[in-house]
Parts: sequence; structure tokens; C-alpha cells
Amino acid sequence: MSEPVDLSGFTGFVPFAALPTADVPASPGVYVVVRPTDDPPVFLDASPAGHFKGKDPTVPLAELQTLWVPGTRIVYIGKANAGVSGRRGLRKRLDEFRRHGAGEPVGHTGGRRIWQLVDHADLLVGWRTTDEAASAAIETEMIAQFRAHHGRLPFANMRN
Repeated sequence: MSEPVDLSGFTGFVPFAALPTADVPASPGVYVVVRPTDDPPVFLDASPAGHFKGKDPTVPLAELQTLWVPGTRIVYIGKANAGVSGRRGLRKRLDEFRRHGAGEPVGHTGGRRIWQLVDHADLLVGWRTTDEAASAAIETEMIAQFRAHHGRLPFANMRN
């Protein structure tokens, strides 16, 4: 399957569960979450993700079905900045994403829809390092390319 977004230069492509032992760079960058199958999705009634600030991350099934984007394996596009301290980056951001999906009350509600996929454990995360100034612009461009091709955002992206 040909993707509308160029994933050359992306590495990793490991399941979320493998992130703690993967060689994820600490630098800023962009990342994608891909589903390694073209099978139609099946959704969980309730999200197993963490309740950050007491908020249930569950999305109604009808909304998930409406938001699904057929014809692509890309389900989320994100970015990681270095942060004020310079210590955030891809490793920390992706660890927060993983921990949120594992049920911890972590502040990573972007992409929360992926955790209601029955096969969320099979999703793969790939990343590409960038300099601090470029991560937001590259993420925006990737989402724009996706939207131009599919007419909407990736399934789990909530804003561009």
C-alpha cells in the first residue's frame, strides 16, 4: 500500500510495549503510529487508557467508526519537542504515550483513540529525529499531506 506521507528516514517501527528497551532517541522529532494490517478495525467499548485528571478517555463507538480512515495504515502523526529543560524529546514523549495506553494517568490524550482498537498491542511506532525548530513544521506538513490525500485527519489525530 502506498502511503500519502513519506516515511523515508523513519526508524524504529516497534510495538508500544517494546519502547522501554528500544533505542528511542532523546532528541526532538516526529513520529507515526501505524497499524500493520489492512483488515477493518474492531473497537473496544471502553478505553484501557489512563484517566488523566479523572477524565475517561473512552470515545463512543459510533464516533470511532466515523473517524476511521480506510486505505491507510497510518493512524496517528505526532511530534516531540525538547521542552524548556531540553530533556523531553522522542524518548520521553513516546514513553508518556505508551504509559497512557497502559492505563496510567499520564497527560498524553492526543492519539487516545488508538487504545480502543482491539489490536492496539500490534500497532507500531516509528520516529525520525529533527532539530527543535523543525518538529512542529514537519508534523504539520505530514498531516497536511495526509489530509490532502484522504480528505481528513489521521484516525487518532484530533487537530492539525
